[in-house]
Amino acid sequence: MTSSAIISHPVKPIADLPVDKTLETALLNSMSEYSDQLHGRRLWLACSGGRDSLALAALCVQLYRQGRLPCLPQLLHVDHGLQADSSAWAAHVADWAEAQKIPCYILRAQVNGHDEQAARQARYEVMRAHINQGDVLLLGHHADDQAETVLMRLIQGAGVNGLSGMQPWRVQTQGVQYNILWRPWLTIRRATISAYAKRLELPYIDDPTNDSGDNVRSGLRCDIMPILATYNPNVIDNIARSAQLLSDAQETVNAQAMQDMQQTENIDLQLLPAQRVLNINALQQLPMYRQRQLLHYWLGQDEPLPPAKQLVDDVLTLSQRDDQDHQTELFWQGRRQSYTIRRYRQQLYRMSSELLSWLNVPLTEQVLPLSRPTLSSNLSSHSANNLTSLTIRSSDRYTWQLQVKADALVRLLENSAGGIAQQAVLKIAPLDRKQRLKTEMAARPQAGKKLYQTLGIPLWLRGSLIVVSITLTKKSEDGSDIQTDIPLLLASPFESWLLSSEQTDSDAKSNQLAEYIASELSLK
Repeated sequence: MTSSAIISHPVKPIADLPVDKTLETALLNSMSEYSDQLHGRRLWLACSGGRDSLALAALCVQLYRQGRLPCLPQLLHVDHGLQADSSAWAAHVADWAEAQKIPCYILRAQVNGHDEQAARQARYEVMRAHINQGDVLLLGHHADDQAETVLMRLIQGAGVNGLSGMQPWRVQTQGVQYNILWRPWLTIRRATISAYAKRLELPYIDDPTNDSGDNVRSGLRCDIMPILATYNPNVIDNIARSAQLLSDAQETVNAQAMQDMQQTENIDLQLLPAQRVLNINALQQLPMYRQRQLLHYWLGQDEPLPPAKQLVDDVLTLSQRDDQDHQTELFWQGRRQSYTIRRYRQQLYRMSSELLSWLNVPLTEQVLPLSRPTLSSNLSSHSANNLTSLTIRSSDRYTWQLQVKADALVRLLENSAGGIAQQAVLKIAPLDRKQRLKTEMAARPQAGKKLYQTLGIPLWLRGSLIVVSITLTKKSEDGSDIQTDIPLLLASPFESWLLSSEQTDSDAKSNQLAEYIASELSLK
């Protein structure tokens, strides 16, 4: 099966053909600049089979065979299935790679949509799934691509970050996974690559949608760039240089924003990347322009694309409100996840939709008998630290557990006045809205709204509170059971509070017992 889009040159070895000095210098200089970061990392090359990626693959083959490149990248070709000839293109890339004796993998991708952005996202996702943690993905983007990218972002109203264009070296993260995108040819003109491909008679794929596709980039390439060149023939190089200057400026902005964030983030309430929290009082100490920069930086963490200016402005307005309306929320559909931004008192929360869904999972009551025979026979404890893990709420993404030092609890109860009861049970139960509790922050027991306000519990967390207590059962002189409840902790997924009770005469005892119980929320 053949395709008319494939340039009609024979597939042949190119290792011994002349190397283009300009392209060689750009690649080797970039490799030298990032030599420390490249050391020990596996190298892949995203090869669509088009002129740019095939030329980059060809140069790597030549330099490697000459002993001037320390390793040969492995090619990754993604078949989207969007073009009628896509399978023929995949087979062609595989044939060319075989002729050059360079490893090549054909990956299949399902595209969620029909535009170029959807195809690009699917392409990167399938490549990221194939390569390993920390691997480097080599890309053939050049100065003309950079100029088009900058103009696209300019007409979309981008700021300094967007106008800095594509970066020659960028760490791309998704959750705990990361890899690196490396673009060594961002200073190279398309014409130089075309001349090299022509000299080598590279049989590259000339995708007709590159110039005729119904998208902004094609329009800029075909209609706008030629007009701009009539005003200044160096327009491509100049825009690429401006992008580099703006990239340097963005590094300065990011450094300031990172420093400001360290002074304003509430670490105790965070669960990265699902929940990020900023202190509004600290935020408002900054000049207005730094507040905007910080919010732009804070919101965009964990996402490949920055938030829109309108969202930043809306979040800034939310932070400046002085009313007590805690119902207001803002929604942002990021590239990787969707987020809700809320304010409670003097804290700004950016929460993923996954986390909010998890917070709605019902809580169930649990009991843990505290007697030595039961502890030795029925409990699954970690012998190294004598911890018993009780799962309060769990999903594929998050786990909330209590870590209980059950043996220590038993010993403390045995050594207390009167010895251990005939029955001692640790109980974990969802907080009932009408349940009255006395915390260290209150002079008397409270329930419902008063309790929530005293502790500063946001609306969305009020269904995620548990009470941890010990119930002691003893026999009275007449043989009847006497139960005593010792409340220990009130806990949310992010905080916990010591409790006391009118039924016990020793808060110190309750506090000692509570020391052996810890609430822990973690990502899987």
